[in-house]
Amino acid sequence: MMKTYEETFVIRTRDCDMAGRWRISAILEAMQEAAGAHSYLLGCGRDELLKQNTVWILSRCELHMERYPAIGEKVTVHTFPMPTRLSFFPRYYIMTDERGEMIGKAGTLWLLLDIETRRMLPPGDIARMIPDNRDLTVPMNFPATVGQLQGEEFVSEHIPVYTDLDVNGHVNNTRYADWLCNTLGIGMMTESEPESFIINYNREVLPDQRVTLHRILKDRQYRLSGYVDGAIAFDIGGTLRAR
Repeated sequence: MMKTYEETFVIRTRDCDMAGRWRISAILEAMQEAAGAHSYLLGCGRDELLKQNTVWILSRCELHMERYPAIGEKVTVHTFPMPTRLSFFPRYYIMTDERGEMIGKAGTLWLLLDIETRRMLPPGDIARMIPDNRDLTVPMNFPATVGQLQGEEFVSEHIPVYTDLDVNGHVNNTRYADWLCNTLGIGMMTESEPESFIINYNREVLPDQRVTLHRILKDRQYRLSGYVDGAIAFDIGGTLRAR
């Protein structure tokens, strides 16, 4: 059984922000693709799960970046799962540069979703496909919950557009990072970059749903909460640092 998976690629212009650095949503996309490739090799990839009307969805993610690589740099994403906890499938990531130095790390929690009923499913037989990686050292603690932050709120609304949506019929997990950067604004994102990024997904956001975004920024800390019909759909929190 393939306990770990890694993939090396070159950072392209399409993956970068205005500063020419790896865009945070592109990092999440690379993590998503690495997880999908490893799951395929383990026999529990998307195509196999769809035979049971099941798909993987992300429940929680915590990302810390030591530095953001630039256009043309070569990056390797290393990933491995850990034993299930209740209904959650933990998976960790380490990003390294060409010198083998760690430039970032992340922890995620995945769930199984019935694509027809939109209900969460227990791990069941899928859990037995996950390798026993208890001998591996995780790069960080269990993904955290977003903490409280008091301050002035900037409130806006967003209705998902076509490019927000993915093959599961809802807003893709990586798009929320773009929503965060957009609400922080060009000025703030030009002079700052996320040092840490935590997102908790509470419910999926579907096409045509109106999302009310509440953004707080205080002393380099940020929080963005999204509400649909008065219920919280997601929470994002973390810290910024100067570029």
